[in-house]
Amino acid sequence: MHIMQNGTTENLGLRRSARNIGLQTPNYCDPVRPTKRIRDEFEKEDSIESESSGPEENDTLSEFELKRLENIRQNQTFLSFLHLPQLAQMLNPQLGKRTYRKRAEAILPVRKSLRLQKKNPESVVMLDLSTVPKKNVMVHNVKGPVPMYPVNLQDSQLPEGLLHLWTEEPIQHEWKKVDLHVYKEGLQNMHRPEEQVVKVLKRWISSAAFHPCGSSLLMAAGDECGQVGLCSPGATWGDNGVLQFEPHTSSVSHMAFSMLHPSTLITASYDGTARAVHMERAVFDEVYHSDEQLKGFDFLSHDCSTLLIGDVQGEVAIVDTRTPGMSHESLHALGQGILYSVHVHPVQKQYFVVAVNSGVRIYDIRSLKESTQPVSVLDGHIRCVSSAYFSPDTGNRVLTASMDRLRVFDTSQLASSTPLMTSFDVGERQSMAPRRSQQQALWDPKQEDCFMVSTMKEPNKIKVFHESGHLAHMFDSPDQLTAVFSVIAFHPSRRALLQGDSQGWLHVLI
Repeated sequence: MHIMQNGTTENLGLRRSARNIGLQTPNYCDPVRPTKRIRDEFEKEDSIESESSGPEENDTLSEFELKRLENIRQNQTFLSFLHLPQLAQMLNPQLGKRTYRKRAEAILPVRKSLRLQKKNPESVVMLDLSTVPKKNVMVHNVKGPVPMYPVNLQDSQLPEGLLHLWTEEPIQHEWKKVDLHVYKEGLQNMHRPEEQVVKVLKRWISSAAFHPCGSSLLMAAGDECGQVGLCSPGATWGDNGVLQFEPHTSSVSHMAFSMLHPSTLITASYDGTARAVHMERAVFDEVYHSDEQLKGFDFLSHDCSTLLIGDVQGEVAIVDTRTPGMSHESLHALGQGILYSVHVHPVQKQYFVVAVNSGVRIYDIRSLKESTQPVSVLDGHIRCVSSAYFSPDTGNRVLTASMDRLRVFDTSQLASSTPLMTSFDVGERQSMAPRRSQQQALWDPKQEDCFMVSTMKEPNKIKVFHESGHLAHMFDSPDQLTAVFSVIAFHPSRRALLQGDSQGWLHVLI
């Protein structure tokens, strides 16, 4: 074999060797017909071979190679005679083209203007909203009395130690307003012993109160799930001095003891019920039932037999617990927005003050049947008002807390417009926002002219102010405050301060 200058002979020899050993080279002697692409490639190669190879090249081919080439030429001549590719193209012009299935599109009705058609809006088909499930539907409690079975104990009997404290009469002595300097010293000496931190409930404490007994500390607390806990730190009865009950099915919004009848504890809940604890009969008796969520209440009479209960819709109900049944004596819609607190004047029981999101107003119960116009309006609130309370002894002051400031009004003379005494910012605006718990701006029942405010953000602080706006004391020591408290309360006769947090713990400063 002669090697040509352009190297064609060498390449041709390599291709022939690959064909002889069968490396990806189709055998055209096989009855299976090759495709058009393969035929075109080999025709091109054969044309190159024929051009590059002369008589000398044909002389060097073997007899088998010559026969193979002759068979290729005969096959090509026969295929060209049949005209198979042309016939296939004529029979199916779409051969080799990919087709796609179109998705069926929904035909929407054409929107037309009712105004242009001169039709009334009532002709439009409206949805039946009665079948749509409502969210946040209030779950009512079981009607009637609920037995006082402690859920954290196996024994259903109430301990004798609790019954003794519950029926103990409070210390009857007349508190007088002490000097502000002496009052400050008493606050500075308050501390929190380790045994005065007790796990009372499982969830967020939404309300709490001190029992007015003086021999020992007895506290009640309610959480956001409707549980009520009774606690006496250091007691030997119960679960380390704790008893848990389930009288409600929703958050306990407010609770209070009666000073004249300390064995009476009233609880109000978002489940629409108000219950009274009767320790002698060991039941939570239902005294009022409503279709609305109850927000707060206060004792309307001196013997604590009549209640003034407010709901979140701005309605107040007068309830006499001596009347059979669970209804109200009268119901009055104040119509001023969402109600956050209701408080009765400590001396003139016919007056009460309400805090709604639109402001603070004082009403006279005797005139509610004819008109719901307020006796006095406490102006000056720019943002939502979350609480309003009369001063504990005389009622000559009203303390209001809103999202922007604290305000003290002079209510010694009730008029259409009540004068503002003090207005100041405590520097913790977030603490004034309405929360799941009771609002944290409360008078000290032992000091007519001082009140406290609890902040709702870390680091937690409890500030005690004079009615003039002067800061009397601030509890900010880590030994005293270790959590952000949702509820605070003063003891009515002892120097003690109760604090409840979002984990169900009660902390007591004494």
